[in-house]
This record gives sequence, structure tokens and C-alpha cells, in this order.
Amino acid sequence: MQIETIGIVGAGLMGNGIAQVAAMSGLQVIMSDIKDEFVQRGLENITKILSRSVDKARMSVEEKDAILGRIKTTFDNKDMSAADFVVEAATENEPLKFQIFQDLDEICRPEVILATNTSSIPIGRIAAQTQRPEKVIGMHFMNPVPVMKLVEVIPGLATSDNTFKITWDLASKFGKTPVKANDYPAFIANRILMPMINEAIYCLYHDVGTRDDIDTVMKLGMNHPMGPLALADLIGLDTCLAIMKTLYDGFSDSKYRPCPLLRKYVEAGWLGRKVGKGFYEYD
Repeated sequence: MQIETIGIVGAGLMGNGIAQVAAMSGLQVIMSDIKDEFVQRGLENITKILSRSVDKARMSVEEKDAILGRIKTTFDNKDMSAADFVVEAATENEPLKFQIFQDLDEICRPEVILATNTSSIPIGRIAAQTQRPEKVIGMHFMNPVPVMKLVEVIPGLATSDNTFKITWDLASKFGKTPVKANDYPAFIANRILMPMINEAIYCLYHDVGTRDDIDTVMKLGMNHPMGPLALADLIGLDTCLAIMKTLYDGFSDSKYRPCPLLRKYVEAGWLGRKVGKGFYEYD
């Protein structure tokens, strides 16, 4: 299957990152979101990152302009009818993702693969919203997408071998290292990472240590590049809570129960870096 144009549904941090690496690999990109201002904000972020690379002499102005020239923006998902492969990168909200896949199933050509960047929702559950479950797959990128090398490729029960191979090859084309994860809640990365973050929040909740002490222990004692509370802020506390809920619901195991302090922060709107306040405060 020849993939020349890729559609990205969602122009937020993950979506615009995927759009950037796709355009850098030479593909035409259609990036959409529900409002033009969201799409323009995503494009501005891509422009800023590419301009930084120009300033550091990592690419030329001509290369930057060529990459940006391959990205088309829209706030109408009907434009995904021109895509040869689509990646959904919307908020980690199950009903929202279900609706997007129902819409894409009607809009996109029957042979088009529909991938989801979900952090935790089982692929089979998403695939069941379509008439093409054999062409639905998980393609979980890490944040920040242009920097992080890993992509989890997650086939659902009905995903065909051909769909898996095309998706695997596409991740490699993006310069990423694909890893197969089987279709269980939160897959590999977040099944390991999120309980650690949740336990760090419990340590803060139970006053085992201060915010800074907890992060310092993990950075200096475990050689992590950043502490779990700072990482939670980077991911987004609402996303962390959504993943923990998926784990808790999926396994019915108390070890996945979201910390009450995490719920409090999300309810207060303290979602992390993206809003300027989480466990830390940001400009």
C-alpha cells in the first residue's frame, strides 16, 4: 500500500508532534482539530521547533519551509477523505475517540488504515466502532514526539497482519523504533509508568516526602531524567487520571486505584504544564 498523505486528527501536543515527524519524513500531512485556532496553535508549535533547528544549524531555512509546505490544516474531518493513513491523536476520552472513529469510518476510503494514539484504551474496543476492525491499530507515540524514539504498535484482536506490517514500516519511516505491545489496558509503557507515577502521588498524599524530595529521590537514586511528579505535569494530570481509570476498570485490581490527590488536582483544573499549574507552577 502506497502512503503519500497522512491524516492527523488532533493538533495538540501529540498531534502536532506526529504531524511534524510525518512531514519531515516526506509525507503530505492533513492536520485537523475542532477549531481553526487549535490547528493554528499546533502549526505555530511545529514552526517554533523547526525554527529552533534552523538557529542551531541542524537544518536549512529551505528545509524548514519544505516541511511546513507539506502540512495542510483544517477543522473539518471530512478532509481526511484525501488521506491514505489516519492517526487519531485526540484527548484520552473514550466516547470522543469512539465518535471520531465512527466518523472516520464513513469518511475514509475502505482500504485506509485508522490508527489511534491512545495511551491506554483497548484497541479492540475502538475497532468495534467501525466496519473495518481489521484496519484499526494502536500507534502510541511518546511525548515529545519529535525527540522520543519509541512507538508502541498495538494490534487488536481483529487487526490484520498486513495492517500491522504497514503501521510498523510507517513508524520506522518516521525514524522511530517500533515495539509490539499486545492489546491490554495501557499496553506496556503506561502499564509500568502510570502506577509508578500514581504511587509517587500517594507518597505526597501520605506525606512520605515533599514534592521536591520525591522527585529528587527518583532522579538521583534511580537515575531517572526527571521526577515522577514533574513527569505527570508534562503528560497532563487529566491524562494520568484517565489512564489510571482505564487500568482500574480493566483489571478490577486495587493496585490501580487512582490516588485521591490526583483526582483533586484534576477537579481543580490543575492539569500540569499545559495550564501552568500542577504539582509545579509554570510560566
